[in-house]
Amino acid sequence: MEDSNMIDVTENIKNEIKSNDVVLFMKGTPVFPMCGFSAAIVQVLSDLSIKYSSVNVLDSNEMREGIKKFSNWPTIPQLYVKEEFIGGCDIVKEMHETGELIEFFNSRGIDVKPS
Repeated sequence: MEDSNMIDVTENIKNEIKSNDVVLFMKGTPVFPMCGFSAAIVQVLSDLSIKYSSVNVLDSNEMREGIKKFSNWPTIPQLYVKEEFIGGCDIVKEMHETGELIEFFNSRGIDVKPS
C-alpha cells in the first residue's frame, strides 16, 4: 500500500506544475543553489529571463524521492514547462546551446528575453 506521505508529495508536485508555467525542482534555491547542476539550470533560465517557480528538494526527503518517481527520472534538477517534463541539467544545457530551448519556450507561450 502506498504511504500517505508519497500521495501528498505527488499531489504537491502536481499542484506545483499545474499552477506554474515553469517549475525547477532543484537542490537549494535559485539564489543559493546547492549543486552545480542546479546552478547551471538557474543560470540558463536567468540568461533567458524566464520567470519560474522553484522547489528545493533538500527541504524534504519525500519530495526528493517523490519527484524522481513522479518523472521516472533518477536525478535532480528537473525542469517542467507547462506540465511537461523537459529533463535534467545536460538536456536543458544542450537545448540552450542549440537554440532549441528558446524555440521550445516560445512555442509554449513563455516569454524569453535572451541577454
